[in-house]
Amino acid sequence: MSESQNNMKSLKELYRIGQGPSSSHTMGPRNAAAKYLSEHAGAAGFRVTLYGSLAATGKGHLTDAAILQVLGKERTEIVWKAETVLPFHPNGMMFETLTPKNEYVDRWTVYSVGGGALVEEGKEQPATPDVYDMNRLSDIKRWCEQNGKSYWEYVEACEGPEIWDYLDEVWRVMCGAVERGIEHEGVLPGVLKLRRKAPDYYIRALGYGSNLQSRGLVFAYALAVSEENASGGTIVTAPTCGASGVVPAVLYHIQKTRRFPIRRVLHALATAGLIGNIAKSRASISGAEAGCQAEVGVACAMAASAANYIFGGSLATIEYAAEMGLEHHLGMTCDPICGLVQIPCIERNAHAAARALDANVYATFADGVHRIAYDKVVEVMKQTGHDLPSLYRETSEGGLAKEYFEEEQ
Repeated sequence: MSESQNNMKSLKELYRIGQGPSSSHTMGPRNAAAKYLSEHAGAAGFRVTLYGSLAATGKGHLTDAAILQVLGKERTEIVWKAETVLPFHPNGMMFETLTPKNEYVDRWTVYSVGGGALVEEGKEQPATPDVYDMNRLSDIKRWCEQNGKSYWEYVEACEGPEIWDYLDEVWRVMCGAVERGIEHEGVLPGVLKLRRKAPDYYIRALGYGSNLQSRGLVFAYALAVSEENASGGTIVTAPTCGASGVVPAVLYHIQKTRRFPIRRVLHALATAGLIGNIAKSRASISGAEAGCQAEVGVACAMAASAANYIFGGSLATIEYAAEMGLEHHLGMTCDPICGLVQIPCIERNAHAAARALDANVYATFADGVHRIAYDKVVEVMKQTGHDLPSLYRETSEGGLAKEYFEEEQ
């Protein structure tokens, strides 16, 4: 959920290292189960009720598998209530403990709000302190101008120098996901029997001239990470599992072709993280809450800002690149076929990576001059997400998911 105060959490809460296929439907429930188990380790059994989007697409997202892996398959019952949407957030779940008298007690309701994060209604999470005193890019930009700083230096000022060790690990995991993905062949798990494409795209791209090769490699890298995510591999939420291929694809391609120092890549990651954190703080990065614009759209904004920074962009052009990355994804629905993070999710990552690079070039030619601020697009994205019917917010009940289901009947 969005926060009303003018502050933000650490980038460590945005860039989370974990297993796919979904940060909100896999990582979040797994984290919730682990937290509940730590307080009820001696319980005879558990019952977990999944509501709304968690129940509607949970099987395809391996929500039940993530919970059972933590609590134990033999002593845990999963209850699916897709028709019940709790008012606070679509991704609600309730944990209960089974007593020796066969009674369920100690109810705990918690919400998976995207990026692996958990929220309890009306409660502040003590383990995640605020580290940023501003959450509008316009305010941060003004601070940078007044102090002669770049966006990444604002990140360092708020997070401390230890953030670079964490971002270095994030970068290593991102690179690992790309490199595993372009090697792994075969079929992705799930009923769609979707064949991995990244290895083929990578090989074919190498056979073309420079322009087509460059675009083909970006596609291959985004597909690689997204397919690793879809198969439950280790990735980084950027800002979510479902959109985890965009930022790595762009930065991996730039670093491979331009050989920028790793230090500059980490500064680009910090810049991208700031852009994503603003969207998370002031709107949402949850497809169940605001559609795919909140996931792939925000990822595109992050990647566009990172690319523009790394090529020497100004504060203004970095903001413009981010603004375009999100603006041109406004209204994008989240309609995963069969509840799997595969169609259309994987291809969307590839196209968003290419669009991010285009936004970088466009912003550079425009010299950063533009009418619509990034902050305004974030506000519009939030309102658009609220206006989207639930059919198009990660329920697999509308759009492509509905059409595919009807064709298969």
